[in-house]
Amino acid sequence: MGQALKAYARPDVRRSLFEVAVSILPFAGLWVAMWLALSTVGYGLTLLLALPAAGFLVRLFLIQHDCGHGSVFNRQSLNDWLGRALGVVTLTPYDHWRRTHALHHAGSGNLDRRGIGDVETLTVREYLARSRWGRLRYRLYRHPLILFGVGPFFVFLLHHRLPIGFMRGGRMHWTSTMATNLAIVAAVAAMAWVVGIVPFLMIHLPIVLLASAAGVWLFYVQHQFEETHWDASDRWKHPTAALHGSSHYDLPAVLRWVTANIGIHHVHHLSSRIPHYRLPEVLRDFPQLREVNRLTFTDSLRCVRLMLWDEYDRRLVALRSLRRGPAMS
Repeated sequence: MGQALKAYARPDVRRSLFEVAVSILPFAGLWVAMWLALSTVGYGLTLLLALPAAGFLVRLFLIQHDCGHGSVFNRQSLNDWLGRALGVVTLTPYDHWRRTHALHHAGSGNLDRRGIGDVETLTVREYLARSRWGRLRYRLYRHPLILFGVGPFFVFLLHHRLPIGFMRGGRMHWTSTMATNLAIVAAVAAMAWVVGIVPFLMIHLPIVLLASAAGVWLFYVQHQFEETHWDASDRWKHPTAALHGSSHYDLPAVLRWVTANIGIHHVHHLSSRIPHYRLPEVLRDFPQLREVNRLTFTDSLRCVRLMLWDEYDRRLVALRSLRRGPAMS
Protein backbone atom coordinates (compact mmCIF):
# COMPACT_ATOMS: atom_id res chain seq x y z
CA MET A 1 0.00 0.00 0.00
CA GLY A 2 2.83 2.42 0.84
CA GLN A 3 4.31 2.07 -2.64
CA ALA A 4 0.93 2.70 -4.29
CA LEU A 5 0.46 5.91 -2.29
CA LYS A 6 3.72 7.44 -3.50
CA ALA A 7 1.94 8.57 -6.67
CA TYR A 8 -0.17 10.95 -4.55
CA ALA A 9 2.75 12.45 -2.64
CA ARG A 10 3.40 15.26 -5.09
CA PRO A 11 2.18 18.78 -4.31
CA ASP A 12 0.55 20.91 -6.99
CA VAL A 13 2.12 24.31 -6.30
CA ARG A 14 -0.74 26.32 -7.77
CA ARG A 15 -3.26 24.35 -5.74
CA SER A 16 -1.10 24.76 -2.63
CA LEU A 17 -0.92 28.54 -3.11
CA PHE A 18 -4.70 28.61 -3.52
CA GLU A 19 -5.16 26.63 -0.29
CA VAL A 20 -2.85 29.02 1.57
CA ALA A 21 -4.69 32.06 0.20
CA VAL A 22 -8.19 30.79 1.06
CA SER A 23 -6.99 30.15 4.60
CA ILE A 24 -5.05 33.35 5.34
CA LEU A 25 -7.34 35.90 3.67
CA PRO A 26 -10.61 34.83 5.37
CA PHE A 27 -8.81 34.62 8.72
CA ALA A 28 -7.51 38.17 8.31
CA GLY A 29 -10.92 39.37 7.11
CA LEU A 30 -12.70 37.82 10.07
CA TRP A 31 -10.17 39.35 12.46
CA VAL A 32 -10.85 42.83 11.03
CA ALA A 33 -14.59 42.18 11.17
CA MET A 34 -14.28 41.26 14.86
CA TRP A 35 -12.41 44.51 15.50
CA LEU A 36 -15.08 46.56 13.74
CA ALA A 37 -17.87 44.69 15.53
CA LEU A 38 -16.22 45.35 18.88
CA SER A 39 -16.39 49.11 18.38
CA THR A 40 -19.72 49.36 16.55
CA VAL A 41 -22.05 46.49 17.49
CA GLY A 42 -20.76 44.91 20.68
CA TYR A 43 -18.74 42.04 22.08
CA GLY A 44 -21.45 39.47 21.43
CA LEU A 45 -20.97 39.64 17.66
CA THR A 46 -17.19 39.66 18.16
CA LEU A 47 -17.38 36.39 20.07
CA LEU A 48 -19.73 34.92 17.48
CA LEU A 49 -17.23 35.71 14.72
CA ALA A 50 -14.51 34.09 16.81
CA LEU A 51 -15.97 30.68 15.92
CA PRO A 52 -15.27 30.79 12.17
CA ALA A 53 -12.02 32.68 12.81
CA ALA A 54 -10.89 29.82 15.07
CA GLY A 55 -11.77 27.37 12.30
CA PHE A 56 -9.49 29.19 9.89
CA LEU A 57 -6.74 29.30 12.51
CA VAL A 58 -7.02 25.50 12.82
CA ARG A 59 -6.73 25.33 9.04
CA LEU A 60 -3.60 27.51 9.09
CA PHE A 61 -2.07 25.19 11.67
CA LEU A 62 -2.79 22.21 9.42
CA ILE A 63 -1.17 23.93 6.45
CA GLN A 64 1.82 24.52 8.72
CA HIS A 65 1.59 20.79 9.49
CA ASP A 66 1.76 20.05 5.74
CA CYS A 67 4.84 22.30 5.53
CA GLY A 68 6.50 20.12 8.16
CA HIS A 69 5.88 17.07 5.99
CA GLY A 70 7.16 18.80 2.84
CA SER A 71 3.80 18.60 1.09
CA VAL A 72 2.99 22.23 0.29
CA PHE A 73 5.87 23.08 -2.05
CA ASN A 74 8.40 20.95 -3.89
CA ARG A 75 11.32 22.73 -2.20
CA GLN A 76 11.67 22.04 1.50
CA SER A 77 13.20 25.48 2.13
CA LEU A 78 9.95 27.09 0.94
CA ASN A 79 7.93 24.74 3.12
CA ASP A 80 10.08 25.66 6.11
CA TRP A 81 9.82 29.42 5.68
CA LEU A 82 6.07 29.31 5.22
CA GLY A 83 5.84 27.02 8.26
CA ARG A 84 7.91 29.44 10.35
CA ALA A 85 5.73 32.38 9.34
CA LEU A 86 2.54 30.48 10.12
CA GLY A 87 4.08 29.41 13.42
CA VAL A 88 3.94 33.03 14.59
CA VAL A 89 0.18 33.04 13.96
CA THR A 90 -0.41 29.59 15.47
CA LEU A 91 1.95 30.25 18.42
CA THR A 92 3.98 27.18 17.49
CA PRO A 93 7.80 27.12 17.06
CA TYR A 94 7.84 25.42 13.68
CA ASP A 95 11.28 23.77 13.56
CA HIS A 96 11.03 22.47 17.11
CA TRP A 97 7.48 21.23 16.48
CA ARG A 98 8.51 19.63 13.19
CA ARG A 99 11.15 17.56 15.00
CA THR A 100 8.79 16.38 17.73
CA HIS A 101 6.08 15.63 15.20
CA ALA A 102 8.50 13.52 13.17
CA LEU A 103 9.16 11.50 16.33
CA HIS A 104 5.41 11.08 16.73
CA HIS A 105 5.16 9.61 13.23
CA ALA A 106 8.19 7.41 13.77
CA GLY A 107 6.85 5.88 16.98
CA SER A 108 3.08 6.20 16.87
CA GLY A 109 1.53 3.05 18.32
CA ASN A 110 4.81 1.92 19.88
CA LEU A 111 4.31 1.25 23.58
CA ASP A 112 8.01 1.75 24.26
CA ARG A 113 8.15 5.18 22.57
CA ARG A 114 5.28 6.98 24.23
CA GLY A 115 5.60 10.50 25.57
CA ILE A 116 6.63 12.69 22.63
CA GLY A 117 3.98 14.38 20.54
CA ASP A 118 1.10 12.30 21.87
CA VAL A 119 -1.53 12.15 24.60
CA GLU A 120 -0.17 10.36 27.63
CA THR A 121 -1.72 6.88 27.75
CA LEU A 122 -1.09 4.25 30.42
CA THR A 123 -1.65 0.53 30.12
CA VAL A 124 -3.99 -1.12 32.60
CA ARG A 125 -1.01 -2.75 34.30
CA GLU A 126 0.84 0.59 34.61
CA TYR A 127 -2.24 2.30 36.04
CA LEU A 128 -2.84 -0.39 38.65
CA ALA A 129 0.82 -0.23 39.68
CA ARG A 130 0.54 3.47 40.53
CA SER A 131 -0.14 4.85 43.97
CA ARG A 132 -3.56 6.30 44.78
CA TRP A 133 -2.13 9.78 44.19
CA GLY A 134 -0.59 8.68 40.88
CA ARG A 135 -3.92 7.30 39.69
CA LEU A 136 -5.70 10.50 40.70
CA ARG A 137 -3.18 12.62 38.78
CA TYR A 138 -3.69 10.50 35.68
CA ARG A 139 -7.49 10.71 35.94
CA LEU A 140 -7.28 14.48 36.32
CA TYR A 141 -4.95 14.75 33.32
CA ARG A 142 -7.40 12.71 31.20
CA HIS A 143 -10.50 14.58 32.40
CA PRO A 144 -12.17 16.37 29.45
CA LEU A 145 -12.11 19.75 31.21
CA ILE A 146 -8.34 19.44 31.62
CA LEU A 147 -7.53 17.71 28.33
CA PHE A 148 -9.64 19.96 26.11
CA GLY A 149 -9.96 23.05 28.29
CA VAL A 150 -6.92 23.84 30.40
CA GLY A 151 -4.58 21.63 28.35
CA PRO A 152 -4.80 23.50 25.02
CA PHE A 153 -4.32 26.84 26.81
CA PHE A 154 -1.23 25.45 28.54
CA VAL A 155 0.25 23.89 25.39
CA PHE A 156 -0.12 26.80 22.97
CA LEU A 157 0.33 29.78 25.29
CA LEU A 158 2.89 28.38 27.77
CA HIS A 159 4.42 25.03 26.79
CA HIS A 160 5.45 26.21 23.32
CA ARG A 161 7.40 29.12 24.77
CA LEU A 162 10.23 26.78 25.84
CA PRO A 163 11.55 23.60 24.16
CA ILE A 164 10.16 21.41 26.96
CA GLY A 165 11.56 17.90 26.71
CA PHE A 166 14.41 19.09 24.49
CA MET A 167 16.17 21.54 26.82
CA ARG A 168 19.44 19.74 26.05
CA GLY A 169 18.43 18.67 22.56
CA GLY A 170 20.61 21.10 20.67
CA ARG A 171 20.64 24.67 19.43
CA MET A 172 17.89 24.19 16.83
CA HIS A 173 15.17 23.70 19.45
CA TRP A 174 16.17 26.85 21.32
CA THR A 175 16.64 28.92 18.16
CA SER A 176 13.26 27.89 16.81
CA THR A 177 11.45 28.55 20.08
CA MET A 178 13.10 31.86 20.94
CA ALA A 179 12.88 33.22 17.38
CA THR A 180 9.17 32.40 17.31
CA ASN A 181 8.70 34.04 20.71
CA LEU A 182 10.41 37.22 19.53
CA ALA A 183 8.33 37.30 16.35
CA ILE A 184 5.15 36.81 18.40
CA VAL A 185 6.11 39.67 20.74
CA ALA A 186 6.77 41.93 17.73
CA ALA A 187 3.48 40.96 16.07
CA VAL A 188 1.50 41.50 19.28
CA ALA A 189 3.19 44.86 19.85
CA ALA A 190 2.34 45.96 16.30
CA MET A 191 -1.28 44.85 16.61
CA ALA A 192 -1.59 46.46 20.05
CA TRP A 193 -0.27 49.71 18.59
CA VAL A 194 -2.91 49.61 15.85
CA VAL A 195 -5.99 48.47 17.79
CA GLY A 196 -4.94 48.73 21.47
CA ILE A 197 -3.80 45.95 23.77
CA VAL A 198 -7.20 45.38 25.43
CA PRO A 199 -9.16 45.12 22.16
CA PHE A 200 -6.42 42.88 20.76
CA LEU A 201 -6.71 40.47 23.69
CA MET A 202 -10.52 40.57 23.58
CA ILE A 203 -10.39 39.58 19.91
CA HIS A 204 -7.46 37.22 19.69
CA LEU A 205 -7.61 35.22 22.93
CA PRO A 206 -11.04 33.69 22.17
CA ILE A 207 -9.81 32.70 18.70
CA VAL A 208 -6.68 31.05 20.08
CA LEU A 209 -8.50 29.25 22.89
CA LEU A 210 -11.23 27.89 20.60
CA ALA A 211 -8.73 26.86 17.91
CA SER A 212 -6.35 25.20 20.35
CA ALA A 213 -9.18 23.23 21.97
CA ALA A 214 -10.36 22.07 18.54
CA GLY A 215 -6.81 21.15 17.58
CA VAL A 216 -6.24 19.06 20.69
CA TRP A 217 -9.61 17.34 20.14
CA LEU A 218 -8.65 16.44 16.56
CA PHE A 219 -5.30 15.08 17.65
CA TYR A 220 -6.95 13.07 20.42
CA VAL A 221 -9.56 11.45 18.19
CA GLN A 222 -6.97 10.55 15.56
CA HIS A 223 -5.34 7.99 17.87
CA GLN A 224 -7.51 7.54 20.98
CA PHE A 225 -10.30 5.20 19.89
CA GLU A 226 -11.30 1.76 21.11
CA GLU A 227 -9.90 -0.37 18.27
CA THR A 228 -6.63 1.54 17.91
CA HIS A 229 -3.34 -0.35 17.65
CA TRP A 230 -0.37 -0.46 20.04
CA ASP A 231 2.57 -2.87 20.20
CA ALA A 232 5.88 -3.24 22.00
CA SER A 233 8.99 -2.41 19.96
CA ASP A 234 9.81 -6.02 19.14
CA ARG A 235 6.46 -6.46 17.38
CA TRP A 236 5.82 -2.90 16.19
CA LYS A 237 5.66 -2.35 12.41
CA HIS A 238 5.10 1.06 10.86
CA PRO A 239 2.53 0.14 8.16
CA THR A 240 0.38 -1.77 10.64
CA ALA A 241 0.62 0.93 13.30
CA ALA A 242 -0.10 3.66 10.74
CA LEU A 243 -3.15 2.01 9.22
CA HIS A 244 -4.71 0.50 12.33
CA GLY A 245 -3.51 2.97 14.96
CA SER A 246 -4.95 6.05 13.27
CA SER A 247 -8.61 6.84 12.69
CA HIS A 248 -10.64 7.91 9.69
CA TYR A 249 -12.58 10.76 11.28
CA ASP A 250 -15.42 11.07 8.79
CA LEU A 251 -16.66 14.61 9.39
CA PRO A 252 -19.31 16.57 7.45
CA ALA A 253 -17.98 18.20 4.27
CA VAL A 254 -17.61 21.71 5.72
CA LEU A 255 -15.64 20.45 8.71
CA ARG A 256 -13.49 18.23 6.46
CA TRP A 257 -12.51 21.35 4.52
CA VAL A 258 -11.87 23.47 7.61
CA THR A 259 -9.71 20.71 9.11
CA ALA A 260 -7.82 20.19 5.83
CA ASN A 261 -8.81 16.52 5.61
CA ILE A 262 -6.69 15.68 8.66
CA GLY A 263 -9.44 13.24 9.63
CA ILE A 264 -8.17 10.92 6.89
CA HIS A 265 -5.44 10.25 9.37
CA HIS A 266 -4.75 6.59 8.67
CA VAL A 267 -3.78 7.49 5.10
CA HIS A 268 -1.72 10.43 6.35
CA HIS A 269 0.29 8.14 8.62
CA LEU A 270 0.80 5.63 5.81
CA SER A 271 2.23 8.37 3.58
CA SER A 272 2.75 11.68 5.36
CA ARG A 273 3.96 13.56 2.26
CA ILE A 274 0.55 13.43 0.59
CA PRO A 275 -0.86 17.00 0.47
CA HIS A 276 -4.08 17.39 2.41
CA TYR A 277 -6.07 18.15 -0.73
CA ARG A 278 -5.07 14.82 -2.28
CA LEU A 279 -6.11 12.63 0.65
CA PRO A 280 -9.73 12.32 -0.61
CA GLU A 281 -8.32 11.02 -3.92
CA VAL A 282 -6.79 8.11 -2.02
CA LEU A 283 -10.15 7.17 -0.50
CA ARG A 284 -11.74 7.46 -3.92
CA ASP A 285 -9.17 5.21 -5.56
CA PHE A 286 -8.87 2.77 -2.64
CA PRO A 287 -12.45 2.44 -1.34
CA GLN A 288 -11.40 -0.35 1.04
CA LEU A 289 -9.75 2.35 3.18
CA ARG A 290 -12.98 4.26 3.75
CA GLU A 291 -14.27 1.98 6.51
CA VAL A 292 -10.93 1.34 8.25
CA ASN A 293 -11.22 2.80 11.76
CA ARG A 294 -14.06 5.05 10.58
CA LEU A 295 -15.45 7.36 13.26
CA THR A 296 -18.39 9.71 12.88
CA PHE A 297 -18.67 12.77 15.10
CA THR A 298 -21.12 10.89 17.33
CA ASP A 299 -18.74 7.94 17.55
CA SER A 300 -15.90 10.24 18.54
CA LEU A 301 -17.74 11.58 21.59
CA ARG A 302 -17.63 8.10 23.11
CA CYS A 303 -13.83 8.06 22.82
CA VAL A 304 -13.50 10.54 25.69
CA ARG A 305 -14.15 7.85 28.32
CA LEU A 306 -11.34 5.61 27.01
CA MET A 307 -8.25 6.09 29.18
CA LEU A 308 -6.20 2.89 29.34
CA TRP A 309 -4.62 0.43 26.91
CA ASP A 310 -5.63 -3.11 27.78
CA GLU A 311 -2.71 -5.28 26.70
CA TYR A 312 -4.79 -8.43 27.22
CA ASP A 313 -7.76 -7.47 25.02
CA ARG A 314 -5.66 -5.12 22.85
CA ARG A 315 -7.98 -2.16 22.94
CA LEU A 316 -8.51 1.10 24.78
CA VAL A 317 -10.86 0.78 27.73
CA ALA A 318 -12.64 3.01 30.21
CA LEU A 319 -11.70 3.06 33.88
CA ARG A 320 -14.98 1.43 34.80
CA SER A 321 -13.86 -1.66 32.87
CA LEU A 322 -11.41 -2.36 35.69
CA ARG A 323 -14.31 -3.36 37.91
CA ARG A 324 -14.97 -6.43 35.76
CA GLY A 325 -12.14 -8.39 37.29
CA PRO A 326 -8.38 -8.84 37.51
CA ALA A 327 -7.97 -10.53 34.09
CA MET A 328 -7.52 -7.17 32.41
CA SER A 329 -4.58 -6.30 34.61
